[in-house]
Amino acid sequence: MKKCLCINLTVIIILLFSSSFNAPSYKIGRLKYNGGGDWYGDRTALTNLIKFCNENLKTNFETDEEIVEAGSAQIFNYPFIFMTGHGNVIFSAQEARNLRKYLTGGGFLHIDDNYGLDKFIRPQMKQVFPELEFVELPLNHPVYHQKYAFPNGLPKVHEHDGKRAQGFGLIYKGRLVCYYSYESDLGNGWEDLGTYPGDAQETRLKALKMGANLIQYSFTQ
Repeated sequence: MKKCLCINLTVIIILLFSSSFNAPSYKIGRLKYNGGGDWYGDRTALTNLIKFCNENLKTNFETDEEIVEAGSAQIFNYPFIFMTGHGNVIFSAQEARNLRKYLTGGGFLHIDDNYGLDKFIRPQMKQVFPELEFVELPLNHPVYHQKYAFPNGLPKVHEHDGKRAQGFGLIYKGRLVCYYSYESDLGNGWEDLGTYPGDAQETRLKALKMGANLIQYSFTQ
């Protein structure tokens, strides 16, 4: 399975960034999980991020997201998986094993805390990688210096507790396999302008640019 995923991702990278392919190629996945949390939150986020990346990174994503479950074999078809929510998350033992195979085989997971996810997702990701801890990525990490420069790190989209936005990562054998955006609400920033009171286009653009950096980094690291 791991060898298969690596081969698939090589093909994906070629297709996504080759101007010779005009037809849409691959989709971005949204992780559906058990436990009662709202995995379906930020409903317009991924479609807007996909559009932004297709226009500015010249990627070739299909315009709609695809819903995928952690324990499904279909997860290996998606090079980038997005996960969000406010509430509870539960991974079964089989889902944790499958998600680990996906991530160690070349996949990339972006977890975005939509406020309230933190206390649930940390123990669940510990099931996936018992030997790893989330570490805060330094400001010179390449994820902040792709097409768009973020010298101050993860942008702040929405305020909740007066805490600074932080970007954490799970690093497996020197490779960032999971990026966790905390106290940022990055996915909220990808949604349609006006979805939330007080939204500003400048903040939304920063969020989309950071999302594009995550996409670009995940395909080129």
